[in-house]
Amino acid sequence: MSDDVTRIVGERDLDETRFDADDARAALRDIVRTRRFDERALALQRRGWMSGYPPYEGQEAAQVGAAHAMAAEDHLFPTYRSNALQIARGVPMSDILLFRRGFAEYHSDHDIPVFPQAVPIASQIPHAAGAGMAANYADEDWAALVCFGDGATSEGDFHEGVNFAGVFDAPTVFFCENNGWAISLPRDRQTASESIAIKADAYGIEGVQVDGNDPLATRAVVEDALASARDGDPVLVEALTYRQGAHTTADDPSQYRDDDPDLPEWRIRDPLDRFTEWCREHGIVDEGFVDEVTEEANEELADAVETAEAVPRPDPEEMFDSLYEDLPPEIRRQRESARAVADRHGDEAYELDR
Repeated sequence: MSDDVTRIVGERDLDETRFDADDARAALRDIVRTRRFDERALALQRRGWMSGYPPYEGQEAAQVGAAHAMAAEDHLFPTYRSNALQIARGVPMSDILLFRRGFAEYHSDHDIPVFPQAVPIASQIPHAAGAGMAANYADEDWAALVCFGDGATSEGDFHEGVNFAGVFDAPTVFFCENNGWAISLPRDRQTASESIAIKADAYGIEGVQVDGNDPLATRAVVEDALASARDGDPVLVEALTYRQGAHTTADDPSQYRDDDPDLPEWRIRDPLDRFTEWCREHGIVDEGFVDEVTEEANEELADAVETAEAVPRPDPEEMFDSLYEDLPPEIRRQRESARAVADRHGDEAYELDR
């Protein structure tokens, strides 16, 4: 199976690919930016600045590669761990931070075609297939890229979404970041399939595996998949990567995961270190490139935190306004309870960083 995994880094020179030095530098820049975002977001959560956070360290290359593959009009359907993909696509860092502080997506005025993050596992997959069908009906030339983890392929929503896309030729790319773990379960405890990609066969679409820690290979595979999808042939892409940290800030992976996994080195090595080394060996960046981008990212993050902190907290009761036209009794009681807490303790009772 490993012979079918597409990879570039460590395998080829840049001039043997469709990419140039600017493409490689852009990928490395966004990997550095999104790594710094992940580190800062984790630190902010640990001091109570925002609620639970899903780290993605180790998966930046897969997400950056997929983001760079998308055309401007392609629609993104992210999952809760797709922060790097959203940022590399152009979503402001402050929007992601505000979402984690309880605000609705998206707070800024950007016009990127991206749907809200899906926290329920796999619920976004049928949505993406449906959006692709809608693009067909409207005779529009864009594809949907939907992101999910390997655990999502155990949900019925995955099978329903892929099946609909296959039957109706929906311009949809199903992008699975197989990071080896669905919370505490390894892949072999979820499925006896040889791979995630092979599941595409059951639905009459193409399935392909890519080295998800190689941003250029991921970009190439996803570019091809999106082109195929726009022609009416949906694709399932399995990006093989590895989750370096916890599932979320509420998780302790030391309770279930061996620090020495039985996986190839290319899959578990830090993609930032690996790609930086490759770019330096090929003369694409100099020794100071990563440090310079890191400083720029730190400034960008400082501005994002300042922007997020400047947004006034909404009235606690506003969270109920868009649920129903007429609130049912149980939800009405919850609203009254929220109001009572605010009346007793002040609206600051709902501040995360009070």
